[in-house]
Amino acid sequence: MSRHSLWLATFLYVTFIPLLYGQSAVLPPGPLQSKVKTACLECHDATIIVQQRLGKAAWTKEVDKMIKWGALVEPGDRDALIEYLSTNFPADKEPYKTSRTMAKSDKK
Repeated sequence: MSRHSLWLATFLYVTFIPLLYGQSAVLPPGPLQSKVKTACLECHDATIIVQQRLGKAAWTKEVDKMIKWGALVEPGDRDALIEYLSTNFPADKEPYKTSRTMAKSDKK
């Protein structure tokens, strides 16, 4: 394989492979959506957030851990951020659906 072909193959792989896995999940609308984007999406894809199912105590622990690790959360926004996450992604919410989990449930 020539150097040009290898470069082109690498470029195409890096550019288009994410499309095979679908687009990032969308955070629910609300006044805290933009703050969640600022605090969380700096390091994480939205999918990592929307697939979580945690109670308020677990979300509190998670948010506090991320703040210690450098998440940009204003002190006055911490409690509202936890409320947004625990309301939209509670422990008792139906599991997040992906193409893989939906395919598994179709086989049952």
